[in-house]
Amino acid sequence: MSHSLTPRDTGNLPALSAQPLIRLDAYVAEDGSTVVNGHLLTMGGTRPPNEAILDAVAMFARTLGTPVAATVIDRSVRQVARLRVHPDGSSRTIGEEEDLPPGRERTTAEEKAFPPLARVERIIQHAQREELHAAFVLAGALREHLTLRRGAEDELSLEARAIEAYIAYRRGDYSTSTGLALTVARIRCGSDLHRAVPEVARATAAWQRLQDQAQVATRGQELLHMWEKLSAEGLLREPSHHAMAQAVRSRIERGSPYAETPAPTPAAAAALTAAPNHVVAPEDTPLAPTRRGIRRFTRRAGRRDS
Repeated sequence: MSHSLTPRDTGNLPALSAQPLIRLDAYVAEDGSTVVNGHLLTMGGTRPPNEAILDAVAMFARTLGTPVAATVIDRSVRQVARLRVHPDGSSRTIGEEEDLPPGRERTTAEEKAFPPLARVERIIQHAQREELHAAFVLAGALREHLTLRRGAEDELSLEARAIEAYIAYRRGDYSTSTGLALTVARIRCGSDLHRAVPEVARATAAWQRLQDQAQVATRGQELLHMWEKLSAEGLLREPSHHAMAQAVRSRIERGSPYAETPAPTPAAAAALTAAPNHVVAPEDTPLAPTRRGIRRFTRRAGRRDS
């Protein structure tokens, strides 16, 4: 079941105590699925995602009685758009240099207004109801916005990526799951080897389900390197970890078929704070720089949502 945004849905409105209100966020997945503030929009007919986003943000602006800022990550065109939307329905796009300056205070205010952990709970609820497409899109939106604000190596960004990898695994998209999980494992191997072990195990569980031999080889070599590094540090204390490391080595050396592996458990999302490093993960397709005058997000006064 999708969530529609309405002015009366106070769960979608920013917390009034979260001052200053910085911006809302929106996300368009590659298939056109559209998210505003962690809620999947119901798209009727052939309504374009940009119109749905402008209508939703204008609704907030009228409810709050003030212009509202919004950051839109649009994966369908691989672009970030930064908007100003007014209560009369008018909007314009702005350049990155016109946006509010980055900083911990701004990030804290944004996340106080729309807590990431509340979004994680919604994703898990969708997954528990087997609404895996909705869960996957929402997880992608959360990971994209956290990465944009905090960097790929931030704890919250890593947790969101791990959850997205888990949902992809549940959907049977083992290629995507492997890529996401490998990024988490790669970052952990560079920052905290003790916490890397379970992440490498999750990446291996997804990799074992791959059938494309090119991916098996390239991803497997990286996994094997990770397992060898962890072994050299004396961190493989569980028999299951030794078995997984050996399974990777055997499959690469002998081309053994993939083994049946239980679905991994998603890492518990914790409210951790770390300085953003703004590192772009290799699996993230780059987004085009923000520019002014993106026509699909610009409209004149008087346009109202229906």
